[in-house]
This record gives sequence, structure tokens and C-alpha cells, in this order.
Amino acid sequence: MTTIGDRVREARLAAGLSQTALAGSAFSPSYISLIEAGHREPTDAALGVLAERLGTTLEFLKHGEDGPNEARTRLELDYARLDLASGDAAGTVQRIGGLDLSVVTPTLRIEAHTTLARAHELLGELETAIALLEPLLLETQQRPDHLRAATLTTALVGCYLEAGDLHRAVEVGERTLAELDGADLVGTDEHLRLASTVLWAYVERGDLLYATHRAAELVRLAESLGTPRGRGSVYWNAALVAEQRRDYELAQRYTERALALLSEGEPDRDLPRLRVNYAWLLLRSDPADPRGALEQIERAEPGLTAVGSALDVARLQVERSRAHLLLGDRAAAETDARAALAGLGDAPRLEAATARIALGDVLDAQGDHDGAADAYQRGADMLGMMAATRHSAGVWRDLGDRYLRRGDVEAAARAFDRALREAGFQPSVPAGVPRETWALES
Repeated sequence: MTTIGDRVREARLAAGLSQTALAGSAFSPSYISLIEAGHREPTDAALGVLAERLGTTLEFLKHGEDGPNEARTRLELDYARLDLASGDAAGTVQRIGGLDLSVVTPTLRIEAHTTLARAHELLGELETAIALLEPLLLETQQRPDHLRAATLTTALVGCYLEAGDLHRAVEVGERTLAELDGADLVGTDEHLRLASTVLWAYVERGDLLYATHRAAELVRLAESLGTPRGRGSVYWNAALVAEQRRDYELAQRYTERALALLSEGEPDRDLPRLRVNYAWLLLRSDPADPRGALEQIERAEPGLTAVGSALDVARLQVERSRAHLLLGDRAAAETDARAALAGLGDAPRLEAATARIALGDVLDAQGDHDGAADAYQRGADMLGMMAATRHSAGVWRDLGDRYLRRGDVEAAARAFDRALREAGFQPSVPAGVPRETWALES
């Protein structure tokens, strides 16, 4: 059981204040010392002044977590988290929206807003999630609370990644990583998870060589300092880097290592997402292993259905569609591809373009060539509305392969050209050179 004196002292230390600084002109340092030692019972008026200076509430200093506002809010937050765990993100938003967070401690308010941001992310409302996380991160860094700041930054970088703002993702992530380094917190789970997330931002931005170097450094650091969870995060993101380099054998080894490590901890969204990524690799190995991919997807589906975002579920459905198609089950493949598109809606997303291509593959296999051409074109139209990344370059390449297979050489050339441009390769022919001189003698 903590006392008023214990809570005053803990709040003072968390705020980085000396007894003299907390006393200010209203009290003497000796009075603060007596309160913390339990030799003086402060009045409510005195506690109100101290609470304001400590960034907390009078109720918390007086009653701790057993205070009525604090206890009621924490109970509602627990229910909101249960809603989130059961897949009811909208229920989480509604429940937290009904709370008065002005009467609770900053720590509890930050927890509530972090949960609310997660719910908005799962609903696909990335701008709202970012608007919540940015001020929370600033407030946490000012306190400073480095480990909580790292957790918030990881969530924020993830939102910026999904929104396509890669430069901001790197900027925010690197700043917090530097603060963790200065606080001697390198190698903690929070540091490794954040560093791994930033690593993927570099990949998406096209800095593949640097990302490969950073991935090797993180693997060495994780093996020497990390817990199983932290090491699992590192191996997962190192696998993503290897995928981008088309080193699928190394990517598969890293993914298997990450699965083994993350399976040791409490189940969360990371493990089923990793299983979907493993299924992606199995479908692209030589030879492809669609049955192994379906096994991973089957194990991932309950977790993603409960706590995954619409994007997570769509990615699962697209990979399952591809696995069914390889096994000759065209009806099941079409059902999954259409389900992915229905879940993603009409917003221009890379996942929606990928789902269009998957649907086109199914229709082409069914002999509906006009339907396949329409699906591919819709995928191309959607890709054309989005910012360029290495990932979008890969999807353009996939689309070009489809056009080439169908004999549409002109459309294939346009898709391959977009793939090269979005991967960072610009046209090498100077402006003003006559078009007829571009072609080489065959």
C-alpha cells in the first residue's frame, strides 16, 4: 500500500523535480520532505497546488489508483481494450469517447489515448490516429519517459508507413532512437521494435543498401542483448529486407526464426501477421508450397480476425486466394479475392491494387479474359493514384508480367516503365533526342 508521501515522492521524481523546485514559493523544502517521509498530512489545498506542479491530480495524490475517477476510468479502459481484442474497434472508440480524461492522471490519459489511436488505426482512420499520437509523443518526450515514448513512436511510425509518408516515418523514428541511445536504452525491447519498424521505412523509401546494413547490425545487437520478443521483431524485419533483395531463402530462415521467438510470448497481432508473411514467402519459393501457405494462413486467421486491421485481413485473403489458385480451387480463390476488395473499399490503397491483380489472375484462369483485363486495368488505375515506393514498384512489375503473358506488349512496357521509375530509375534518354533514334538495331 502506498501513502500520500510515497505518491508525492514518485510523482516528483518522475517529473524530474527536486524538493526545493517542487516547494517553490508556496512551501518550504522541509515541508515537502516531511510529507514524503509520512510525518506531515497535507491539506487538500496544499495537495491541489502540488498536483498542479507535478502534472497529476489531487485525487491521485490522495487516493492513488483507488480514487473514484481513476478507478472508474481504468475499469472503462479495460473494457475498451477487451472490445479492441474482440475486433470491435468502433466500440472502443465509443467507450473511450465517453470518458472524462481531464480528471485522471497523465499516465492514464496517455494510455487511453494510445488505445483510442490503435482503434482508429484498425478502422483505417490513419489521420485521426496520427493526430492523437503526435501530441502524446511530444508530451511523453518532455516528461521524459523514454520507454513509453519509444512505444508511441513505434505506433506512429507504423501509421505513417501505412499512410505512405515515408520521410516523416524515418524522421520521427530516428529522433526517438537517438534519445534512447542517449538514455543508454539501446537493446531494450522498445528500442529493438522501434528500430525494426524504422528499418522497414528505409526499405519502402528505396534505401535498400542502407537497410541491409542496418538489418545486419540489429541482428547482432538483438542476439547479444534482446529478449525473445525483441529479437523476434528484428528477425521479422530483417526477413522483409531480404525479401526486397529477392533473397527468399534467407528471408525464409529469418521468418522461421522470428516465428519461433514470437511464439514464446503472449499472443498478439504480431504473430498472425508474421504467419501471413511466411505464407507469402512459401508461395514465392521455388517450388511454391501452397499447402504450407494455407496452413500458416489457417493459424493466422483467428488472431487477425480478432485484433487485425482491415488491411491485415485483406492481405491474408489475397495470399489465400493465390494459394487456392495454385491448388486449382478457382472458386475459393475468387471468393477470397473479392472478399479482400470488399473489405478494403474504394480508397486508393496498395493492398486494393494487389487484390485486383489477384482477382485478375483468377478470372484469367477461369477463361474470363475480358474480366481479367478489367481487373488488371482497375489495379493499374489505382496504382497510378498513389505515391511511389519500392513496394508499389514491385506491384507494377507484377502487373507488367500479367500484361506480357496476355500478349499486351504496350501495356506491359508501360507497367515495367512505372516499376523502374518508382524503384528510382529515371529515363536515361536526354530531353530533345528524336524518338526514332531511341531504338537499337536488332
